[in-house]
Amino acid sequence: MTTETEFGEILDLFNEGLQKEIQAHKQKLPYACCLSTEGLDGFPNARFVSLKEIRDGEFIITGTITSRKGEEIKNNHKVSLTFWWPEIQQQVRIQGIAAPILGSVLDVYFGERNRDSQIVSVVSDQGKELNKMEELAFKFDAIASNPEISEIQRPDNWGGYAIAPRRVEFLVFSESRFHDRILYEQNGRLWQKKRLQP
Repeated sequence: MTTETEFGEILDLFNEGLQKEIQAHKQKLPYACCLSTEGLDGFPNARFVSLKEIRDGEFIITGTITSRKGEEIKNNHKVSLTFWWPEIQQQVRIQGIAAPILGSVLDVYFGERNRDSQIVSVVSDQGKELNKMEELAFKFDAIASNPEISEIQRPDNWGGYAIAPRRVEFLVFSESRFHDRILYEQNGRLWQKKRLQP
């Protein structure tokens, strides 16, 4: 049976599952999720990224916008995020539209990264061919060991995306194999809720 609900209910379910996973596992990467895009060659492409936060109902991720994922999002804004929380045996799949983040908030997100990660973002052209690791290490050390560089500036090719969800599916695994699946689909300002067969 299909019913209608508001997006707040979906966010509550997501945050409830996330907090349960954090409390049960105390893992270092509770916000890790798989970002899937359509490749420029037509093949699907997937990689793990870190969810920064949920802001204004949108899922925020950051990274190098000139990387393969950035080029693919530029070509097709339709993406998906998949979360897997092993301790509570729950999967969350989100399909939505990715839009570039603009403004000073990018500097805030970049500033939240640890110094080593910031330096890697400066010296590495993510996804491009690498001849020798030593060359990259030399560039890293030149910045890391320089006492005059106290603050790492965000490079121009480092940005982020706000993913506005269109479909969200929660799946809770059961030993009986009758897994509990609930799908939410946006319908104007409201969301349609339906239970799916496992």
